[in-house]
Amino acid sequence: MGNVHKQNLPMSESSRSRLHSDIEDAIEWLAQFGQAAEGGVTRLLYTPAWQLAQQALEAKMGQLGLAPYYDDCGNLYGRLSGTDRDMGVLLTGSHVDTVNCGGKFDGAYGILAGMLALRYLRETCGAPRRTIEVVSFCEEEGSRFPLAYWGSGNIAGRYSLGAVPEVADKEGVTLAAAMREAGFGQKRYPPPERRDIAEFIELHIEQGFVLEKENKTIGVVVGIVGQKRYTVRVKGAANHAGTTPMKYRNDALAGACAMVGWVERRAQNEPEPFVSTVGQLEVLPNSSNVIPGQVYFTVDVRDAAADRLAAFCLELRQAFAAIARERELTVEVEEWMDMAPVRMNPAMNAELAAICEAKRLPWRHMFSGAGHDTQVISRICPSTMLFVPSHNGISHSPLESSSTAELAAGVEVLAEWLYKRAY
Repeated sequence: MGNVHKQNLPMSESSRSRLHSDIEDAIEWLAQFGQAAEGGVTRLLYTPAWQLAQQALEAKMGQLGLAPYYDDCGNLYGRLSGTDRDMGVLLTGSHVDTVNCGGKFDGAYGILAGMLALRYLRETCGAPRRTIEVVSFCEEEGSRFPLAYWGSGNIAGRYSLGAVPEVADKEGVTLAAAMREAGFGQKRYPPPERRDIAEFIELHIEQGFVLEKENKTIGVVVGIVGQKRYTVRVKGAANHAGTTPMKYRNDALAGACAMVGWVERRAQNEPEPFVSTVGQLEVLPNSSNVIPGQVYFTVDVRDAAADRLAAFCLELRQAFAAIARERELTVEVEEWMDMAPVRMNPAMNAELAAICEAKRLPWRHMFSGAGHDTQVISRICPSTMLFVPSHNGISHSPLESSSTAELAAGVEVLAEWLYKRAY
């Protein structure tokens, strides 16, 4: 990974104070693009609010002395050019999209932190030896279309603009049509796939409460859990609630409840960080006086160990089949997400830990229970993540919050690491 700069990045108290106020102001500034009437922020891929946010970030990057540019799927970059063009690019950043009525920190913080870190490096140290870029990934959440990591996935070669997935949003607008309407996917910009990235680091809010409960300012992420997601369809026989004796029923909801109960009981026997969640459930015909004939529900399973994740999911299929047979139902289990666990780069993490120690910042190693762009980019280059605390562990909510002091501390650690790697 090259030589690490031995000296520390100079930062005065006035610079820290400026960083403190600037990150707070920047978070509020970006939150206005997609501000939802019911609270929170809604910035879905290729929508007008998304376009306004990317355009505002593009202008802000230019104001901060960076060279902004897009790729052809809508990822936005801000470049601080290095003097040695033969060295690979250092990349930092996060995603600009949100969930519906989401918080103003998720994703946005990593973009804005990268921009402020690069501004400080440019103003304080001039041009780096190695080029540094900040990226605003166009999409990560999967909130508009039934796919996720569209931005980082195009960079890493997981997706291709030559074979855009045939998916549509709730209004029937296809991904390809939405992309064209927003001005992308027409070969006006460079292809998104890249092979010049040397290292990637993503700064993010924790989206959990571990750091806050343990009074830690920084989390150095050692790995991102793998995820499997399923849609389960249980079919029985809809019938009259008053005239069908209990012993003759083929109640799809009763069977689904048995399956949901199995998921919770079985998951409690697994070691941390294993989790499993049933988050959506639809009952048909959904009438108070009709025995449910069909039920659809989702299962989300996550763990850091690939073998344990696979074993649980195999057992899940077997248990669901047994419950269905016992109750004379049918069950279909469709897997629609399969993300393997990813380990972060140990050498990068050692450098980040040393920076936290030198700055006397309370920190800890931790796993991420949420998925992030880093796990996709890690396929093409050494990668890692830094977390700062989330107040009360709340995320994907208008109540999402992090303290300005801890946000600023995260930016300072990021800037120090970039300095040591690029100068």
